[in-house]
Order: sequence, then C-alpha cells, then structure tokens
Amino acid sequence: MADGNVEDSIYPIAVLIDELRNEDVALRLNSIKKLSTIALALGVERTRNELIPFLTDTIYDEDEVLLALAEQLGNFTPLVGGSDHVYVLLAPLESLATVEETVVRDKAVDSLRNIAVEHKPKDLESHFVPLVKRLSQGDWFTSRTSACGLFSVCYARVNPNVKSELRNHYKMLCNDDTPMVRRAAAGKLGEFAKVCDGDQVKADLIPSFTALAGDDQDSVRLLTVEASIAIAGLLNSTEIEDLLMPTIRAVMQDKSWRVRYMVADKFTELQKAVKFEITKNDLVNAYHHLLRDAEAEVRAAAAHKVKDFCEALPKDCQEQVLMNSILPCVKELVNDPNQHVKSALASTIMGLSTILGRDGTIEHLLPLFLTQLKDECPEVRLNIISNLECVNKVIGVSQLSQSLLPAIVDLAEDSKWRVRLAIIEYIPLLAGQLGIDFFNEKLNNLCMTWLSDSVYAIREAATKNLKKLVEEFGTDWAQNTLMPKVLNMSRNQNYLHRLTTLFAINVLADGCGKDITSKTMLPVIINMGGDSVPNVRFNVAKTLHKLEPNVEDSDLQSKVKPCLEKLTTDTDVDVRYFASEAIDVLGLKLHCKDLAKVG
Repeated sequence: MADGNVEDSIYPIAVLIDELRNEDVALRLNSIKKLSTIALALGVERTRNELIPFLTDTIYDEDEVLLALAEQLGNFTPLVGGSDHVYVLLAPLESLATVEETVVRDKAVDSLRNIAVEHKPKDLESHFVPLVKRLSQGDWFTSRTSACGLFSVCYARVNPNVKSELRNHYKMLCNDDTPMVRRAAAGKLGEFAKVCDGDQVKADLIPSFTALAGDDQDSVRLLTVEASIAIAGLLNSTEIEDLLMPTIRAVMQDKSWRVRYMVADKFTELQKAVKFEITKNDLVNAYHHLLRDAEAEVRAAAAHKVKDFCEALPKDCQEQVLMNSILPCVKELVNDPNQHVKSALASTIMGLSTILGRDGTIEHLLPLFLTQLKDECPEVRLNIISNLECVNKVIGVSQLSQSLLPAIVDLAEDSKWRVRLAIIEYIPLLAGQLGIDFFNEKLNNLCMTWLSDSVYAIREAATKNLKKLVEEFGTDWAQNTLMPKVLNMSRNQNYLHRLTTLFAINVLADGCGKDITSKTMLPVIINMGGDSVPNVRFNVAKTLHKLEPNVEDSDLQSKVKPCLEKLTTDTDVDVRYFASEAIDVLGLKLHCKDLAKVG
C-alpha cells in the first residue's frame, strides 16, 4: 500500500519529465502551462527540491515554451512555500534572463521584478542582489540588458553599502561597449533615479545621463528624453538649470529626427517637469522649432501637443506666447504638405479657442477651421467636426452656423460624390454636438436631400445615418419629424426613391419599436405591395420578412400574411420567390406562437 502511494506521488513529475522530452512542441508547451497543477500535486517541498532544479537544468527549448515557463514562474511564490523560500525561483529565471530571444528575456525580467518584492530583506541581499550583479557582469550582452531592469526593484530595501555597489554596477552598464546594453540602461535610468536619493542622483546618475545623451547611437540618445523627465522631477529649478538643461538643450536640437521626434512626443511631460521659468526661457523657443522641423513625423508629434502645451504655459504669458510664437506656426501647418501633420493639428487646434476667447477665436482660428474643413484628407475634416463642441462653447451656435455651416453645406452638395459621402458620415456626430433645434433648422433638409441622391452609395449612407440620428434624438423626434418625410417618398414617381423608403424602414424599425412600426410604417409597406415595379414589390416582401420581430402579432396575421400571400401569386418570378420565402418563415413562427398559446 505504501509503495502504491509513493508511485502515485512520483507519477505527476514523471509525466512532466516525459512530456517535456517529447518531440512535439505543442505537448511540451501544454506541459509547461500545467506546471502550477503539478506543483500543487507535488507539494511545496518537492516542488523546491525536485521540480525547480529539473526546470533549471532543462532550459534549452523552443522560444514559445521558454516564454510560457518564464510567465509561470512569476506566479510560483505560493507553490514553493511563500516569501521564506521564494529565492529558489531565481535560478531558472536567471537562466531565462540570458537567452537570445528578447521576448523571453523580457518576460523573465518581469517575473523577477514580481518576485523581488516578495523577498525578505536578508534574502534580497543574499540572493537577489548577487543575481543582479552576475547578470550585469555577464559575458553576453543579453544578461547585461536584462540586469538593467532589476536595479530599481531591489535598491530601496538594501543597506547603504550594497546601494553604493548597485550604483557602480549601473554606471558600468551605462558605459558598456555594446549599444543594446546602453540602450537598456538609458531606458531604465529614470526608473532607477526615482528610488535613489537626491545627492546620489546628482553625484552618480546625472553624469551617466549626460554621457548617454551624447551617445553615438540615436537609439540610445532618444531614450534619455524620458529619463530627463524623471530626473527633473527630483530636482529644484536651480539644479535643473545647472545640471540638466545644457544636456536637454542639446537633445532638443539633435541631428537625428528620431531623437527630435521623441522630444516632441514627450514635450508636455518635459514642460511640466522643468517648471515655469525654464519653460518661458527655453522650451517656448524649442517648441517653435519643433513645429517647423524639416521632418514631417516631428512636426506631426509637435502639432499633436499644441493644445496641451499652450494650456500648461504660465498664465501671465500664455496668450502672448500663443499669439507671437505658436499661432504663426499653426497657420503654416494648416497647409502642410503632409496629411499626418494636418490631421494631428486638426485633432487639437480647436482646444486653442478656450485660451483665445470669443474674439480671438473668430479672428484667428475660424479661418483656419474653414481651411481644414475643406481639406482633401477625410481625417482632417473628421477631426475638425469631432471637436466643434469646444468651439461652440466659446463662440456660440449662432456664430458657428454663420461661419462653419456654409462650408459644411458646400461639402454636402459637392459635385464629387465621394466628398458628399465623407461629410454624410460626420452628420450624426455634428448633430450630437449642436443639438436637436439646430439640427432641425439647419441640417434636417440636407439629410432628406441625400435620401434622393442620384448615387446609390450616398442614399445607402444617408439611410444608415437615420438610425444614428434616432438614437441621438429619440423616437418622438423620429415619429414627428423624420417619419413623415421618409414615408412621403413612397409616393415619389422615381422608383429608386420608393425603394429608399423601404431601405430606411428596415434601418429605423429596430430603433423605433413595435408601436411606431405597426401603426406608422406597416400601412405604407402594405400599400407598396401593389407597386407597378417588380423591384419594389420583392423588396416589400424582403422588408416584411425582416420586420416580423417589430410588428404586433395581430398585424402579422391580419395584414402581413395576406399581403405576402398575394405576392406569392405575382407575375414576376423574383417577387414570388422572396414572398414565398417570407411567408414560409412567417407561417412557421405563427404556428409556434399558436402552439405556445395552447400549451
């Protein structure tokens, strides 16, 4: 009996070993994903003494298997006996942190960071810190890059002597011969600085920051931008000016567009970190140059920040800086040859209206909005229309309708159907921002005109718009304002317009509900069943089929079924086909409902 228990307890690890040695990658991967179950079966002691050593010795596999293993081990602390024994997980994770595949190393580092906080202080110094040192002195660059992400999670909880050693190791990584290691050190420098004391940052880390910012590889230099933000947050204004700004000024004028792009992308964060006075003296001029950069990617990143940058300016110089430095650049960017730059600007330019006020917006911004509304790029037009609400709050609906609405109407009536199609898609968005009264007065007729357009794509898009408008304004508006105009088209001499009525009803029925569908829409559809054009008649059959869930049961029996029965005897083969298909489905549903009543 005892032998049987021993065999049972050995079985899980035996199966794991067998599967991990299997030639099938999927089987090995599946085995790794079941590690926690196997560890539970083995118990904490055998997991520490047998499973973890076995895993440490077998880290030579496909990358996807190693990735799964690295992820599993990050959650293994309870399975090895908690914080008292968590250090046993370091050996396999250390091996995984040195492999060639980047995603495996990154996941191993993530798991090491997770378990670092679960170490007791004495175990941190006796087990985790030595691991960090070994990785930082490894022969291969892979281990040294992994080490960079581990300093910040252990630094705060070790004694001063160990802290000094860790800073020296980090400085060595910042001066490493391999660019990939320096890049990793630059990427984690800001994070490490946040856990160091101010004097240590000034004495040890700022020299490393300066060296990395002057690195011959732009992939290293660009990562110092984020580090500068973190370090600036730890210093006072005088220290920032003396210790950081000379380097930051050089980075902002870097010869590589990738570095300048990173500066532009992080500009508002940098602005907040370096305080008001430095912003006025240095950053305004730097931002001005970024908006006029030779590279479109840099201009786009800078344009995307224009609203946030202006809002964060000191109030005493905000309007002056905007008028003298920013607005001239913005006026140039409105006509930029690159559509990504114009699109980025269009997404933020409307926010400047709250700073300039009503008169300033009307004088300086409205002409720019009009230019962008007529831009050939759809994304530029969409970004302007999407942000009209903030301008509406500043200058009011009346002024907005006088200035921008004519431009929207011109686009809506453009001779090119693709231009008309583009503006149709923005109308529900515009309606939501400007309100029901404004829509009824200025845009309602425009929407109805599109339903009669000569191009099918326009009629189709206008029909889909109706559903969005009902969702925005409600069923009362639909019944009182929209439905009379839509249903009136059923009597139009052009059969295409009569078809549009049916298409519109198909779209509107779900939003309007059974009551409006049965009382208002259904009589018109039944009447169109006698239309002289077969295309209209078979679309009546299709519409009745689709509307069944939105029609009252009594109307299905008394109105819908007789109409479909009549259409099944139609002279046109297509009408008969669609009517028969609809009546078969309807008959089955009516039969089911009758059975349900009897039951």
